[in-house]
Amino acid sequence: MATVERKSSTINISDKSITTRTSRTKGYRDLDLKLILHPFRNDITPLKDSEAIKNAVRNLILTNFFERPFQPQIGANLKALLFEPMDTITTISIRESIEDVILESEPRIRLIKINVTPVPDQNNYNIQVKYLIRQSNEIGQVNIVLKRIR
Repeated sequence: MATVERKSSTINISDKSITTRTSRTKGYRDLDLKLILHPFRNDITPLKDSEAIKNAVRNLILTNFFERPFQPQIGANLKALLFEPMDTITTISIRESIEDVILESEPRIRLIKINVTPVPDQNNYNIQVKYLIRQSNEIGQVNIVLKRIR
C-alpha cells in the first residue's frame, strides 16, 4: 500500500501569487506479519518505508510456488532446493531463484548483491540480499538463514 504526501508553497510577487509544488513523497506501508500490537492503541503496528520493503523482499524469498492464492508463480521456491546436495550448483540455483523473483515482483528496489553461503556443518545456507530503494536511494539489506531439517 502506498500513501502520497504533497508539499506545496505559495510565493507572493507584487500582486501575483504563484503556487508551486516542491516535492512529492511516496511512503510505503505494509502489514507486519508478526501481528505485534501497539501498546496504547491495541492495533497492529504497520511497517513503514524501508522496513515495509525489507518485509516484502523477505516474504518473496521465503514464498514457495502455489502458496499465494491466484498467484501460483510468485515465489523463490527454495524449499525444493533445500534437500539437494550442498554443492556449487545448488548454491547458484538458490541465488538465481532469488534474483528472478525479486526482479519480477519487486519494482521498488534495484538489486546490488546476493550472497549465498553454504554452511555444511550446520546444514544451512546464509543468504544476504543487498538492494537500493529507488525512491530514496537508501541501501537496504536482508539476511536469511535457510535451515535443512532432517
